Amino acid sequence: MAKEIVLTGVTTTGTPHLGNYVGAIRPAIEASRQDNTESYFFLADYHALIKCQDPERVKQSRLEIAATWLACGLDTDKATFYRQSDIPEIAELNWLLTCVTAKGLMNRAHAYKGAVDENLANDQDPDFGITMGLFCYPVLMAADILAFNAHKVPVGRDQIQHIEMARDIAGRFNHLFGEHFVLPEAVVGEEGSILKGLDGRKMSKSYNNTIPLFDTEKKLQKGINKIKTNLLEPGEAKDPDDSTVFDIYKAFATPEQTAQMRQNFADGIAWGEAKKELFALVNGQLSEPREKYLELMANPAHVEDILQAGAEKARARARSMISDLRSAVGLVNFK
Repeated sequence: MAKEIVLTGVTTTGTPHLGNYVGAIRPAIEASRQDNTESYFFLADYHALIKCQDPERVKQSRLEIAATWLACGLDTDKATFYRQSDIPEIAELNWLLTCVTAKGLMNRAHAYKGAVDENLANDQDPDFGITMGLFCYPVLMAADILAFNAHKVPVGRDQIQHIEMARDIAGRFNHLFGEHFVLPEAVVGEEGSILKGLDGRKMSKSYNNTIPLFDTEKKLQKGINKIKTNLLEPGEAKDPDDSTVFDIYKAFATPEQTAQMRQNFADGIAWGEAKKELFALVNGQLSEPREKYLELMANPAHVEDILQAGAEKARARARSMISDLRSAVGLVNFK
């Protein structure tokens, strides 16, 4: 029985935080261990250039994210782990797909429409500050997926449209040149996998409300202590379902620990004590991978070797795909 291909990409513009770990990293690594799955994980560093023109930030983020996935237990013997920019076939496929993609489809992309709407609201030219990178982002994402004919792509709800566009683009290419692409499916995580940040909103670097995944113990504790709470005193019952402290706690706890903490909230646990228990739980689970992360960050050459080995595996697959597609569109040698 053929394995199901699952592909996951992470844009390299920031430092991984607890929300990334709970919502994406941990479940993806667990899924990659299944025998019926062939997993591809990549650093989406071409995508990073769309919104970040700081070379040092991109460079540092690539290392941080690679080290994070490895420290969290990604088995590169089972999964293919690579940088997008190390696979030139993706860039070539991006062009082949661009040539069959309708501009009208790109006009409907949420990110582009949002940027246009913001410009209009500020009395600017509709396309002020909008690059072709932003406009054509969905085509590059389609190339990432279709280069390996991924069956499933885990994404947030805001990315579902891009998977639908990848299906449209693949379908158009298949119609013109024959059946070459699988139509990918979006896999959306459970709502419970979206972690709250320091201010109670979704944990996101866009809101500047994150707790970095591999902060030192001291900084982790300081971050947890900054979590916004209400003014209820010790001894007063608290609602766990309206608490960021409880939200993060249950993301790391066993069902039994979660039930006990829920009871503690009903019994009026003090916020300071609740945060102390949260720190102990999270730090206990992250201390070992934190050590591995620091070792990897101190040895970027080792990380590079792992990524180059992954790129070699990925290119072998992508090269075969591109060879077939070149023939399909007429880009063949004369002898």
